[in-house]
Amino acid sequence: MTDWAVVTGASRGIGQALAARFRKEGWGVLNLARQPSQVPGVVDLSVDLGSEDWEPRVEAALRDTVGQAQGRVSLVHNAAIYDHDDALALTARQLRRVLEVNVVAPAVLNRLTRPYLGEGSSILYVGSTLSERAVRGSASYVTSKHALVGLMRSTCQDLAGTRIHTACVCPGFTDTEMLREHLGDDAARAAIISSKSTFGRLITPEEIAHVIYFCATTPTVNGAVLHANLGQVET
Repeated sequence: MTDWAVVTGASRGIGQALAARFRKEGWGVLNLARQPSQVPGVVDLSVDLGSEDWEPRVEAALRDTVGQAQGRVSLVHNAAIYDHDDALALTARQLRRVLEVNVVAPAVLNRLTRPYLGEGSSILYVGSTLSERAVRGSASYVTSKHALVGLMRSTCQDLAGTRIHTACVCPGFTDTEMLREHLGDDAARAAIISSKSTFGRLITPEEIAHVIYFCATTPTVNGAVLHANLGQVET
């Protein structure tokens, strides 16, 4: 009997660190991402969650991996798009693009994975500090991360009595490729971002992976929003 983690976006950043943590603990890992994971032993399925043709391929991959294991399954919604945009200038196309990956894909994956979720399994969401607040210039991302919290809370209610648990982990500023792409080469801005935590530094992907793994293996953490941000400096 093997436990399996199904992780979206396990090819880099938090997702890759999480794949490494699950593998270290003896779990099988299925990575759903456009690029392969660099973690040994991970099963990769090249998939674009923003496309219209991924469902059948993912359904088959789930059947061939977690469907054969009969252990615990942890579905982790990690993949996300972060665009620079304005709430008063968003086009329908821009918003739909972000929501498709950040919200719609997790809902679809819940349905596809549900037949394989037994007692002790989990559905986990990677939110953000911006799941409960907002900053300028990130309207679609902020909106999607707020929606993810709502989806997690609905998941908790609709899984009542199944002994399957759920949670949303909201990282603070984490040293990932996504953050570096967002900041560009602006060293001054990076320093400002680091100063936003009471520790005066960025979080490592491995630290967030540790929190997510804790949630995957701790059923008492159910329906919870966990902020993993080193403590934010309030201004």
